[in-house]
Amino acid sequence: MIHESVYELRQNLKDAVGIDDNGRVDVLDAEKVRRDVIDSLARDAVFGAYPLKTFSRWLIWELGQALGACPASIHDFYIARAAGAWSNRTVPAMNMRFATYDAGRAAYRAAQRTHTGAFVFEIARSEMGYTFQEPAEFSAVLIASAIKEDYRGPIFIQGDHFQVDGKKYQTDPAGALKEVKDLVKKAVPAGYWNIDIDTSTLVTLEPHSLDAQQRENYLRSAQLTKFIRDLEPEGVTISLGGEIGEVGEKNSTVAELDAYIDGYRASLGELGDYAGLSKISVATGTAHGGVLLPDGAHADVAVDFDTLNDLGERARFHGCGGAVQHGASTLPAELFSKFPQTQTIEIHLATGFTNTFLDHPSFPKPLLDEMYAHLDAHHADERAPSDTDLVFHLKTRKKALGPFKPELWGLQRERAEAIFAGVEDHYAFFYEKLNVAGTRQLVDQIVTPVAHHKPMPILGRGAGDDEGLAD
Repeated sequence: MIHESVYELRQNLKDAVGIDDNGRVDVLDAEKVRRDVIDSLARDAVFGAYPLKTFSRWLIWELGQALGACPASIHDFYIARAAGAWSNRTVPAMNMRFATYDAGRAAYRAAQRTHTGAFVFEIARSEMGYTFQEPAEFSAVLIASAIKEDYRGPIFIQGDHFQVDGKKYQTDPAGALKEVKDLVKKAVPAGYWNIDIDTSTLVTLEPHSLDAQQRENYLRSAQLTKFIRDLEPEGVTISLGGEIGEVGEKNSTVAELDAYIDGYRASLGELGDYAGLSKISVATGTAHGGVLLPDGAHADVAVDFDTLNDLGERARFHGCGGAVQHGASTLPAELFSKFPQTQTIEIHLATGFTNTFLDHPSFPKPLLDEMYAHLDAHHADERAPSDTDLVFHLKTRKKALGPFKPELWGLQRERAEAIFAGVEDHYAFFYEKLNVAGTRQLVDQIVTPVAHHKPMPILGRGAGDDEGLAD
């Protein structure tokens, strides 16, 4: 259900959650919170009207603090890799595009059954737009799904591709940077304590020197680092990633990485005494979403694992945890075990999960047909002349996830259970193939979540704990 008001919500949860006038939250009945309360709170946080939505997001955050489901930074874990404290593991960073509450629950269940602690939830700047998920909603839902599954431990929520618009930068650099800064100002308070700074769009290959090619990239990356660090909550060092080349373009080189990190360090040093990057994203032959063939299959991709290994080793030489691989979820299954072997620090996974969800036999075909009709009507300009209906729909169907968000959240329960059991198995597959199964204890040894409480929204005060208000 979705509550009509903050008053109604507070009345309905009084037996499970206590809230005093100062905004202190006490869990009175944790079992009831998990069984009943959190489902409604998650929906209030997504579909409720203001101020109910704002209050629900705050309450979910505070319940997470009380129940051990807390946003955290993976910075220390990655720096520990640079120091040699662990190896041969690749952290999956999973883009949550669809039905995030149920998808998050599936990811936590897979983590519990495999004893996994090293995994990241993320969403890119572009994905926020077409999936209709703003930062405060995204983090609230992932905390809520952890509470539902009684998952206790650090939750790594990441802003993926906080990207500077390269075209806009050419005519309005201040405006292009402001867009990213405005997003950061929403993301950090929401618990995005892991952010990938993507200024790789500013790399230019025309100059002869690598320093000149990377200059705008490392200068702006350093400036955004300072901006983010100045917003950090007390006790939190946000995990920051840089990027040296646009994914899908030419493969990165060790010399480019050196030019970027040397310039970045010098530029950051001029701005103050700030912690630097924990990882660096590189290009090694993949593309976001993969490359589709006319029959809808994905073309074979030759990942340059030797280059990936060399780039990771060089990144650790510079004090980072290693190199990050993007655009990999549609690769053949047998390749994923190679990423830990080549010491890849993190791998970004998105399209494969969307395919598992939408292609599941239990997904209702009439709904999928409606989604495709929406794409035909509203995204025809994205259709290439050579695209068959199949290829066009596969390329663009992620764009229907936002417009059909209520329907995807409201799937009939038996269908949803079957679909998300498949999604859960897909998460578990990656945990095991990337060798992060069994990392729960290791993560707990290295990462200590920082308690961080938020003030109760003003319109939530006194909105339901008083008796006799109807008299």
